[in-house]
Amino acid sequence: MFVDRVMLYCRAGDGGNGCSSFRREKFVPRGGPDGGDGGDGGSVILQADRNLGSLTNLSGHRHWNAERGAHGKGALRTGRTGEDTIILVPPGTLVSDAEHGHLLKDLQNHEDRVVIAKGGYGGRGNKRFATATHQAPRECEPGQPGEYREVILELKLIADVGLVGKPNAGKSTLLSRVSHATPDIADYPFTTTFPNLGVVRVGYDHDYVLADIPGLIEGAHEGAGLGHEFLKHVERTRVLVHLVEPAPMDQSDPLDNYTQIREELEKYNPLLAERPEILCVTKAELPDAETCAELLRETSGRDVHVISAVTGQGMDELHRMVIQRLEELDEDRSPINTTSSQDQHENSSG
Repeated sequence: MFVDRVMLYCRAGDGGNGCSSFRREKFVPRGGPDGGDGGDGGSVILQADRNLGSLTNLSGHRHWNAERGAHGKGALRTGRTGEDTIILVPPGTLVSDAEHGHLLKDLQNHEDRVVIAKGGYGGRGNKRFATATHQAPRECEPGQPGEYREVILELKLIADVGLVGKPNAGKSTLLSRVSHATPDIADYPFTTTFPNLGVVRVGYDHDYVLADIPGLIEGAHEGAGLGHEFLKHVERTRVLVHLVEPAPMDQSDPLDNYTQIREELEKYNPLLAERPEILCVTKAELPDAETCAELLRETSGRDVHVISAVTGQGMDELHRMVIQRLEELDEDRSPINTTSSQDQHENSSG
């Protein structure tokens, strides 16, 4: 099961109460106040972990509490600080406040973290209130309550390369061929119902993360099918590999299919149309593959490569092109704007 959106209820620990105590020992007259402070409560923290690929681990655990601080004691003993509760999420998780809707943190990198609910401070013991004119204070403070916050987590996968194309274009087959990922594969469209990630290793010194984005359909930018659920995962890919099937099962025109996907990406976020793209005709073993590639070259004005995940034709060349594009982006180091057109519209209207 792939989960990319959850709501969490987080409560931090309360601070411990301060202690009101006086030192009473034989041969120690006028021992004075010795009440210790209460310990601070633990906080609830979200932290990105690159070993996770979805929010599935949180789907059955929505309520998170941190430990409260211990109360202070006599003899100036401070209460123990409560343990923090650390919730692990995959990189690419957007953390938003559920009540007000604003973004708290974008956890993009491994070990990025954000405090969701801060623990309460421990109360002061009566020793803290002693002065030259008030030498026997009896007052002490209660611990402060910990914060409570409801947050919405939304995952936008971070991948180096994203596979896009119409349903049944061969994305899942390609992913399973070049990585250890095991997506569902069948001879009918819409087999893949959620994105899959795989690490592709090229030689001994190159590797990249490849994401299989489920098949997009016409109207996806408006939410048709699972449009928004799929398109949001395309936003954080650095390079797009666009797969075109030469002989679609629905008898549609491959050229129209390519144009339609390009339009959906641009309508959802115009910046996606500017993302580096490698155009490939899949299923090179079919007789129509070369003809389809030639027509795409003429109409799109782009380089078109013919590949086959079944026979391995063109796969080495595809890897070389991907590595080259990624290296060019690393040299350029231009930041990728991951704000979708829907977010831009909401921000401008707000």
